[in-house]
Amino acid sequence: MTDIAEIPVDEQERPLPPSPRPVRSALTDGPILRTLLGLAWPNVVALSAGTCVVIAETSYIGRLGVEALAAMALVFPTVILTMTMSGGAMGGAVASAIARALGAGDRERAGTLAAHALLIGITFGLVFMLGMLIFGSQVLTMLGGRGNVLTHAIAYTQVFFGGAVLPWLLNTMAGVLRGTGNMKLPSLLILNSAVWQIVLGGTLGLGLGPVPQLGMRGVAAGALIAYSMNICIMGWYLFSGRARVVPKLRGLRIQWAMFFDILKVGAIACFSPLQSVLTISIFTHLLAKFGTAILAGYGIGARLEFLLTSIAFSFGIASVPMIGMAVGAGRIARARRIAWIAGASAFVAVGTPACLVALFPDLWVNIFTDSANVRATSHQYLSTVAPFYAFIGLASTMYFSSQGAAKVIGPVLAQTARLIYIATCGWWLSTHEATAQNFFWLAASSMVVLGLLSSSSVVLTRWGPRETKPAVRPVLSAAD
Repeated sequence: MTDIAEIPVDEQERPLPPSPRPVRSALTDGPILRTLLGLAWPNVVALSAGTCVVIAETSYIGRLGVEALAAMALVFPTVILTMTMSGGAMGGAVASAIARALGAGDRERAGTLAAHALLIGITFGLVFMLGMLIFGSQVLTMLGGRGNVLTHAIAYTQVFFGGAVLPWLLNTMAGVLRGTGNMKLPSLLILNSAVWQIVLGGTLGLGLGPVPQLGMRGVAAGALIAYSMNICIMGWYLFSGRARVVPKLRGLRIQWAMFFDILKVGAIACFSPLQSVLTISIFTHLLAKFGTAILAGYGIGARLEFLLTSIAFSFGIASVPMIGMAVGAGRIARARRIAWIAGASAFVAVGTPACLVALFPDLWVNIFTDSANVRATSHQYLSTVAPFYAFIGLASTMYFSSQGAAKVIGPVLAQTARLIYIATCGWWLSTHEATAQNFFWLAASSMVVLGLLSSSSVVLTRWGPRETKPAVRPVLSAAD
């Protein structure tokens, strides 16, 4: 049998080896619900710690006197606006931009986006600092500050907003990490910050041990010191290369497209907390005419809403990197499934305990008051409104999911519609001798309006790129 000579093959013509299979990630390929729950639980722990800070601060500020306690209530809207804008609004936008870049496989772009995000955080922090240091006393006076209450409030404002860059920088760094899918480190640092904020704020404010009593200035200083500690830890983690993204500050060239990629989501998203604070202020003003007991009863119910909304926030912020990476990779159908699963999870997670409290309101009311009048009002409010808290959870999750897809204007407009609904219907009720129960039903129905409109905006908004039709050339006639 004769040997067949091997046909020579040019080495350049040999077929290329098969390309390596793409690296699979739980965020882009894993089961949606299990991955979502894995990302959400650290946020639940961290936000619960934030609630503990509010309770602890209220406790030791109360020891400074009623005027100090009233001053804290006076500055709380401006402080919470700073934290929600830097964390939920702009921080979510940063996470979205980072996630979309990573989903497209462009780690270089993600690093450049992170650097521009830090510049945005510093800039917004400076704006808040200058705005409150220059106009803070006028703002606090407009909110009702007078006498010693105003003096205490200004003292807190001067210190806290004198370091306003710190919370903005901290939440921006957290947004970068969350965009990579790392929820545990930001949550751990928020927990760490809560512990130190309670310890340092109490020590400096009350003057424990050899430390002199600094009052409201000490409480604000304790918060800033806690933020500074966590900025150092998070900065070390980011710039040491341990994160999936390293901010590229060395040789950075300003690219307006990078700013736009973040601000097209963040700037619009900032209107949501603004409208939320305004909605609460209008509704509180409408209820004030019914007396202290009604207002106090509403306040107890509003505290429960604030606590349960943090659960929805946990699901929402967990959905941002999952949706952002799916959109960046062009997997729009998966992104939408993530949004609906996150929304349904938040609806159940918020609605279940809310309905339990609606049936057994003493589980919540007994924590705050022994007054028979206030208890009766709280029972009335919770039995009416609490079952509808689930729609607030749904709306919050739709807001964050839309951030992940960089299509946030729909949920923000839904918040605008709720604001108009509350203002218009509230004015009508005020002119028709409505009862407090009528206003409670207004609050409940506004939550349904917000939830349904936010969900509808996700249904109606295109998340993927627009389809481009190929140009059709005219058919040549026979005469041509």
